[in-house]
Amino acid sequence: MRAGSVCQFEIEVAHPFRLDFTVWTLRRRPHNAVDAWDGTRYRRTLVIEEVPVEVTVHQESNEKVALLAVEVRHRGAGLDDHSRSEIRQVLTRSLGLEANLSGFYQMAESEPLLATLAHQFVGMRPPCFPSVFEAAINAIACQQLSLTVGIHLLNRLSEQFGPTASVGSEVPHGFPTPERLAGEDPQHLRNLGFSRSKARAIIELSQRIVAGDTELQSLWDADDGQAKTTLLDLTGIGRWSAEYILLRGLGRLHVLPGDDIGARNNLHRRFDLSASAGYEEVKQYSSRWSPYGGLVYFHLLLDALANAGNVRPEAWDDTTATG
Repeated sequence: MRAGSVCQFEIEVAHPFRLDFTVWTLRRRPHNAVDAWDGTRYRRTLVIEEVPVEVTVHQESNEKVALLAVEVRHRGAGLDDHSRSEIRQVLTRSLGLEANLSGFYQMAESEPLLATLAHQFVGMRPPCFPSVFEAAINAIACQQLSLTVGIHLLNRLSEQFGPTASVGSEVPHGFPTPERLAGEDPQHLRNLGFSRSKARAIIELSQRIVAGDTELQSLWDADDGQAKTTLLDLTGIGRWSAEYILLRGLGRLHVLPGDDIGARNNLHRRFDLSASAGYEEVKQYSSRWSPYGGLVYFHLLLDALANAGNVRPEAWDDTTATG
């Protein structure tokens, strides 16, 4: 049984927008338990002003705008205006609600294969993890593993150490905070399936943030070179992880991670990139899509999810959806 306070508000989003495409781009695999999706509603636990809140987002559309109905539950008293504003800001950033993709769509029209891909997933907005820290931990967890296995690890990490905002069955666990992980014994992460080096990297990054030695959120104001240098200085962060964080944690939509195996496979499947292409070949090939390489990356991910039966482009007419 749930207890506590409930507040509701709406966010207006310009057409075209599809919550399903956007959430699937964020969650990547159907067993992602942190970013929950039941077919119509996105559910996520966030930490706002050090208080866990459970946020549910549902799309309702009319002819003028897409409306996102937001419901927030938490254990305390009613949310103040500042907390509501912060929740709105996190959702706006993590769901890419202010992204303008008109330039991408115009570019895609000049290339038939890309145009087909873009038309198939019109309405996707480029998502971002709610924090750069979460992006970094995702990158560390998924290194040298399949994405499926990496998300299993992240689920376990969140279930063990993540915050909750309600009680009862099917309670969503949010992503662990640096403060929660900083004091953990690496063996506790090893027991969840993390390698020794990954467990050490996760705890060390958490400790650096808590101690004030590293401020990842400040990288939003850094240029690519500065941000990449800072990221590569962190234990466990290499070239793929740094580029992954630039795209998924800092919203650098021109970045297509050149070492990403999934991206290479998708480029081979949908375009004419060689199956044996390396980093430089991927970078050279994707330069034709500058400055929208990251958007192509997201569209290719959705295409792979559609092939697996997780995403159905025809399932939702964005101009008429009401529930």
